Amino acid sequence: MTTRLVIVLLLWSSVVLADTSPTEEAGKHFGRGVSLYDEADYRAALVEFRRAYEIAPNAVVLYNIGETYYQLQNYAAALTALERYLAESPSTAEHRADVAKTLDILRSRVGKIAITTNVPGCEVTVDDEFVGKSPLAQPVPVSIGRRKITAMRSGLPPDTRFVEVAAGDTAAITLTLEEPKPVEAPASRPLPAVAEEPPASSHATTAWIITGALGAAGIGMGIATYVESKHLQDARNTFGATHDELPSKASRVTTFGIIGDSLGVAAIIAGGFALKLTLSSSSTHEVHAALTPTGVVVGGTFH
Repeated sequence: MTTRLVIVLLLWSSVVLADTSPTEEAGKHFGRGVSLYDEADYRAALVEFRRAYEIAPNAVVLYNIGETYYQLQNYAAALTALERYLAESPSTAEHRADVAKTLDILRSRVGKIAITTNVPGCEVTVDDEFVGKSPLAQPVPVSIGRRKITAMRSGLPPDTRFVEVAAGDTAAITLTLEEPKPVEAPASRPLPAVAEEPPASSHATTAWIITGALGAAGIGMGIATYVESKHLQDARNTFGATHDELPSKASRVTTFGIIGDSLGVAAIIAGGFALKLTLSSSSTHEVHAALTPTGVVVGGTFH
């Protein structure tokens, strides 16, 4: 293979001597391609050969492109390049007989894929190499095996399929590009009803009512204690009071006194709590309340 490319390089050099304008640059790419091919760097060699053909199209370069594709086992591309070589080279070209034999081998390693898309103007690739835009007029030649087919169009998600192709077969595949479906938001559900907390002022009012009730009850028991103590004093000063009557009255005085004191303490505590609630509903503050032997002490900072 290397010898064949060197011979072709000599043929290309004769063309370069005829015109040193764009052909000279193409000849440099061609020469680099031959060197890379000799080093078995076939992918880099292919880039150089294709660049040389773009600058100055020549059947000689098509021959080397076909031979390089053959080494890369891209049999479909090799077949296309060598068929073009036969079509464009003169009938006296040295390699025509060899190319004809190579084409027989390549045709046994190539199939076709008929590619259609649901929308026109899609860029179609086979194994990530561009082959044309849809609609494609003819089935695309591909190397046998498992092939990756992709259709792309601006504004639509691409569609990629894989298909296995045997020698001589024509597989059919349709690629579908569709607008992405909008994601539907989940149906909103009403939040469960939440019982509203009474405002702080309502709590304060209730606390003051309780405080008033406890205070009134404490005052009432104080009055009752005073009355009972007066009766006890009168009984003690009255001649003829029985021995059992005096302890009974004293016990009632003591009981009423304890109840009155308890109601008084409860009223003081309720009053402190009511005051704290009142302040919290009306201003920004820090309140501290504490129960002492002398009553409720309230303190804090108010703004």
